[in-house]
Amino acid sequence: MTRTRTRLATVAVAALGATLLAAAPAQAADGQCQAAGIATLKSIDAFKAVRDNGVSVATAVSLGVAPRNGLPEGFTLDTVIPFQTLLADHRAGDDSIFIYPWCE
Repeated sequence: MTRTRTRLATVAVAALGATLLAAAPAQAADGQCQAAGIATLKSIDAFKAVRDNGVSVATAVSLGVAPRNGLPEGFTLDTVIPFQTLLADHRAGDDSIFIYPWCE
């Protein structure tokens, strides 16, 4: 019985490892996208302001950001996106709300 459990555990760990390795390239790309967004904000001396106050959709669009499928319901150009939400959207890959030119 112990050998069977050990084998099952080994198979489960191997399957989990394979799943994590398959996801790693996408996660790395998303992390690079987020880093590029931060670098973009720093290059225009806007990082601290966006970190502290978020960024309006209008400002993001002026930097070349485009809504992936049109603006989400309830969003306008005046909508302010909090910094943490902006970071998460950069890590969302093809599921992000916006397309970021520095992530292509």
